[in-house]
Amino acid sequence: MSFEIGSDTVFAGIVVLSFPDLEIVEECGLQTQAKFPYVPGLLSFREAPAILQVWEKLRHKPDVLILDGQGTAHPRRFGIACHLGLWLQIPTLGCAKTLLCGKYENLGLERGNFAPLVHRGETVGVALRTKTKVNPVFVSPGNLCDIDSAISLLLRCDGGLKIPEPTRRAHGFVNRLRRGEA
Repeated sequence: MSFEIGSDTVFAGIVVLSFPDLEIVEECGLQTQAKFPYVPGLLSFREAPAILQVWEKLRHKPDVLILDGQGTAHPRRFGIACHLGLWLQIPTLGCAKTLLCGKYENLGLERGNFAPLVHRGETVGVALRTKTKVNPVFVSPGNLCDIDSAISLLLRCDGGLKIPEPTRRAHGFVNRLRRGEA
């Protein structure tokens, strides 16, 4: 997702990659208007409708959806990865760049190290080091997925950077779409 600054214009996209080689199979996106205002903690209501519209346009439906957002690592335990997974009935997981809720301790510096993300006494996801000595990403299950499976998949979607390749490619695609280059 990419929003035009100062407006409700949104550019939504999904990039389908082959696995395990992570080659682009399809890029699909659109420009639309967000109908729900920005409310912290209610991202799904603002962004999910556009993502669902893109989903309907896809010729190649992915087996799993990795979202730049939260799954169960959400104050209400139901972030955008949970919503979309439930609506689409496929495995989903959230992989966020920023911590929304919870705390973690003792995260090693090496790629592949992870530490439980605990909120109100409950493990809601993990802080995962995807690159040695780089800040972690925050991973949580959405639908039909567990924490161990999410960690395993994200580590296998490595493009050499902090952000896993599927979300990095989707981010680049929607920015090209916003600039009129896609």
